[in-house]
Amino acid sequence: MMKALAPHDRPREKLERLGAGALGDNELLALVLAVGSVSRDALSLANDLLDRCGGLRGITRAAADDLRLVRGVGRTRAAQVLAAVELGRRTLVREVAERPRLATPRQIAALLLPQYGARTVEHFGIVMLDTKHRMLRVRVLSIGCLDSTVVHPREVFREAAAAAAAAIVLFHNHPSGDPSPSGDDLALTARMVTAGTIMGIDVLDHVILADQRYFSLAESGQLQPS
Repeated sequence: MMKALAPHDRPREKLERLGAGALGDNELLALVLAVGSVSRDALSLANDLLDRCGGLRGITRAAADDLRLVRGVGRTRAAQVLAAVELGRRTLVREVAERPRLATPRQIAALLLPQYGARTVEHFGIVMLDTKHRMLRVRVLSIGCLDSTVVHPREVFREAAAAAAAAIVLFHNHPSGDPSPSGDDLALTARMVTAGTIMGIDVLDHVILADQRYFSLAESGQLQPS
């Protein structure tokens, strides 16, 4: 496929001539792959990867083994793609030094979705805030297997107390892509709200992330103590 293109329309030359924004997803992915295999060029591999994963969004959720199911994609090329995805993800994450004020669930979600929304394994963490609801730090406290993770209040509030946080926001992602809370999510939240009252550290919300969507228990009125 690459050979059929005029030289000035090949991805590298097109990028130099028009800029990266003019390239399609398959052309950008072909540049990340750099070279193809013996029988197929980089553009063909890129097209097959996008087809296999269901587009660019699917690639952000793919594991190395998923990518290697495409003929011609081995360990090296899979690693290149995953590294490029992670670099892109990190550019969207705010620097902690900025200490933004996070006054709404939407602001919390905007902070967290680029980093955690498309994770294929469940991550549970907390956003720690000062008395003016400015961010102190974000900490992941548990990484589970797909849709299950176990967290104890003592781990949450030990971390919050060490940061001298006045309030926290709980968060975790749903690898299923549906941010709706489960019964376990509601039970965990209730335990944390009760523990926060005892500790003198407010639990302001529990935000559930899924791809580009989020669900806020505070917005839905489900932030209740046990």
